[in-house]
Amino acid sequence: MYNKRHELMDDKVKRKKILMDIINSKEYKPLKIKGFKMLLSLDQEQTDELEVLLQELIDEGKLVITNKNKYILNEDKNYMVGSFVSHQKGFGFVEIEGRDNDVFISKNFVNGAYHGDMVAVNVIAPKSDKKREEGEIVRIIKRGITQIIGTYEPSQNFGFVIPDHKKFHKDIFIAKSKSFGAVKGHKVVVKLTNWGDENKKPEGEITEIIGHINDPDTEVKAIIMAYDLPTVFPDKVMEQVKDIPTKLTDEMIQAENHREDLRQILTVTIDGADAKDLDDAITLRKTDNGYELGVHIADVTHYVRENSPLDKEALFRSTSVYLVDRVIPMLPHRLSNGICSLNAGTDRFALSCIMSIDKNGKVVDHRVIESLINVDERMTYNDVAKIIVEQDEDLIVRYKNCLDMFDTMKELQSILKDRRRVRGAIDFDFPEAKFILDDDGRIKEIKPYDRSIATKIIEEFMLLANETIAEDFHWQQIPFLYRTHEDPDPEKIRNLAEFIHNYGYSIKGMGNEAHPKEIQKLLQEIKGSEQETVISRLALRSMKQAKYTTSSDGHFGLATEFYTHFTSPIRRYPDLQIHRIIKKVIKGKFDDDTYEHYEKILEHIAINTSRLERRAEETEREVSKFKKCEFMEDKVGHMFSGVISGLTNWGIYVELPNTVEGLIPMMKLHDDYYNYDEKNMCIIGERTGRIFRLGDLVSVEVQSVDKRMRTIDFALVYDELKEEEYTI
Repeated sequence: MYNKRHELMDDKVKRKKILMDIINSKEYKPLKIKGFKMLLSLDQEQTDELEVLLQELIDEGKLVITNKNKYILNEDKNYMVGSFVSHQKGFGFVEIEGRDNDVFISKNFVNGAYHGDMVAVNVIAPKSDKKREEGEIVRIIKRGITQIIGTYEPSQNFGFVIPDHKKFHKDIFIAKSKSFGAVKGHKVVVKLTNWGDENKKPEGEITEIIGHINDPDTEVKAIIMAYDLPTVFPDKVMEQVKDIPTKLTDEMIQAENHREDLRQILTVTIDGADAKDLDDAITLRKTDNGYELGVHIADVTHYVRENSPLDKEALFRSTSVYLVDRVIPMLPHRLSNGICSLNAGTDRFALSCIMSIDKNGKVVDHRVIESLINVDERMTYNDVAKIIVEQDEDLIVRYKNCLDMFDTMKELQSILKDRRRVRGAIDFDFPEAKFILDDDGRIKEIKPYDRSIATKIIEEFMLLANETIAEDFHWQQIPFLYRTHEDPDPEKIRNLAEFIHNYGYSIKGMGNEAHPKEIQKLLQEIKGSEQETVISRLALRSMKQAKYTTSSDGHFGLATEFYTHFTSPIRRYPDLQIHRIIKKVIKGKFDDDTYEHYEKILEHIAINTSRLERRAEETEREVSKFKKCEFMEDKVGHMFSGVISGLTNWGIYVELPNTVEGLIPMMKLHDDYYNYDEKNMCIIGERTGRIFRLGDLVSVEVQSVDKRMRTIDFALVYDELKEEEYTI
């Protein structure tokens, strides 16, 4: 009955049925993934696909995985399986695939589960208008955390590791023989050997010493390791890279003579001044009917062939990770900063989307081609903005050959932005932190990142190319990867509507869904008002997270039916993967076998890249928080003004003008006893009636900085500050 290899790889529903038949059979003995691989004689690609199917069967509640990673039937159909998300205070939630609402788990019903564990949960209280659905964890199916990063604290005959992970709430006992020679203050990696219970701490053994906490680089390394980010490329990858040329030769160009030669067209890149991996270039000219915009993207797939060591490592990483003082690239520097980067004055292979756009900003025709380009000018956002806005005389002379193009860029950007606005696209314009480093890599300044006109030009052009490609390949009905942003949860939109009603604003046409145009209209109405920050933040929090999918399900935030990621194959794997599909289509090589191949692998790629994108974002956020703490460490006792950015029952979050955020603990509000009003999102003093609301301007003093916990505590300053004391 097990001779089913080819059947297993056919149709998804059938494949799941075959798996369930195998596991239901009397002959079945619980197997790990490797066991299934051997049993069914699967190659690695098929094994990866099988793992996705088994996970889906677990998510559907049909299977569970034992503590020894073996797959068995779910004998108890009354519980659901999901991932436990722990809170610092001990309670948590179970996220269940395919359900919009999480199950709340009180501290008393966690039953030994830790953050990230795959658990079985029984619902013990249904959802109501006022309360979440509540449950009890009845089984820990698979531990999510098997090693921890933390700081070693020795004792006389043993030691403890205090975890960095805020959601791992217990110190880890370390026997003296398992300490790896660590001393007080060492940042270490601990392998968990026992998860403990209510009366016993978890136990572990130290497997690696990262460094001492007094070394600033240690903390960043620890964060990178905690998120399991690969920092070294395997030998097989580097061996393959050696064979990749550093520049295009005449022989290479001749071998690709089917490419359209665009080297005589004025071509520019516009990026940040410190960018090294330049993967998009622009050509633009006016036509009788509007504009011809060319978005030319580095042809990374010419060098990264499918299933090669380079490709497998790129998928394993899925994205480049941009930290404050370093980049962890998806591809080795020889490619990302070398032959794949569209450096000025060098011939480069590209995949080009050339769009004919009418005077109203509508794409009336387009073509996607393999091309040969040569960038004339490597521009920076700052220089282009100085030319367009400030009319900088020196730069105007330096780039006189590009001036007409820049004027046309500004003109087209304005048309495209208005077109997106009319259809309802939402533009959250929150300032991101820009870290200014000195020559030694230390932070000398933090300030909000300036989205100049040049930044907005490139954003609009990339958006248009991504939409154009997505719509084209959607209607061709071939396997593809899309960027999907689902509609917000109706309950969150209702909560937002209730809150803004207090300020005289409303969202029309509520029902079960909200149109993005209503959110956009709201953001326009509050522009410049005292409530702008608070309402914008709440609107953002009501949105779902974008992800990669194999179906074109639309992008709520952009108010478009079709969207993908086409423009950054050096740093994002989905872009790299769809380039392969596009090239096969335009070469006429997309046959039935190719269709079946991509039908099989794309779902796994969508899930994997979405997951690893979230990991990268979390890593970037944690490093940013640490670096902000490091920057503020010598500012304890200093006073600043800031805006209330968050309110909870444990305190008031305040954001300074440089994007640094800190907490005023509720217990440190000494002038009154304050209560948190969750419904109206405010904190009210019982005796004085003083009210703190989101968006209020307050004065604070920096009280303490905890780099390990990556937190900053403020104290409220009741006296007025002098204006010069407001800045950093």
